[in-house]
Formats: sequence, C-alpha cells, structure tokens
Amino acid sequence: MAATTRGKRTMRHWLKTGTSCAVALACLLAACATSSKDMSALDRAQYGWSAAVRWGDWEAAWELVDPQVRETRPMTDLAFERYRQVQVSYYRDRASRRSDSEAVREIEIGVVNRHTMAERSLRHTEYWRYDPERRTWWNVSGLPDFWEGE
Repeated sequence: MAATTRGKRTMRHWLKTGTSCAVALACLLAACATSSKDMSALDRAQYGWSAAVRWGDWEAAWELVDPQVRETRPMTDLAFERYRQVQVSYYRDRASRRSDSEAVREIEIGVVNRHTMAERSLRHTEYWRYDPERRTWWNVSGLPDFWEGE
C-alpha cells in the first residue's frame, strides 16, 4: 500500500512539473510570436539600420537614408569602398528620444580597420523622421562618419 501511495505522489509531482513547464513554454512562445507584431515601424526601421551597419551592408543602410538626403549628399563608389575597409565590432544603443514624427538615437560603435586591425570606438547620433506619405521612418543623419571628416 505504501508503494502505491508513494507512486501516486511521484506521478502527481511529475504531472505538476510537466504542466508548469508546458505553461511556461506556451507563455514564452506567445511572447516571441507577439514581439514582432508589437514592434513599431520606428523599431523595425532602426533594427534594419543597425543590422545593416553591424554586418557592413552599407548599400542596404544607404537605402534607409532619407531620399532627400541621398539626393543632396550622394554616395560615390569610392565612398562605399572606403566603408568596406572597416568592420563594425559592436553597435550599442546608448540613449533615445522619440515623438510622433521625429526620433534621436545616441549610438556607440566599435570599428576595426581591416588593414591595420586597429580598433576604436566612436559616438554617433542618428536622427530619424517619419514620412506620412510613405508611412515609413527615414534616417536623416546619413551613414556614420568613421573618419571624422578626414
């Protein structure tokens, strides 16, 4: 009789544990599923921007720059080639402010020169504006200046 009671307690313990794990897993999956839906248009634009910069996809980052800025400050093939000479080692969001139509984000970027392997860090301020016609956010500050005007 004692073995049967003990077996029931063990079975009950495993059922409770299994149920708790299943509930926790369901909550985690629900959080993952809704996070992309809840992400705002600005968050999506900034995520795409930071991914392009982190991975050195300068052409993709350039496409997220405001068309007016691209027209007034066009990038040359030589300028893109200069960006290919550096590797971003980290990209950290330090502070941000936003309104309905504008946003500012302070970024710290680690940059490695591919030829000398020297690493340095710099601060960059990103300015964003909302375009209600296209229903999208544009980066109006352009690509980060890793050379500080050199």
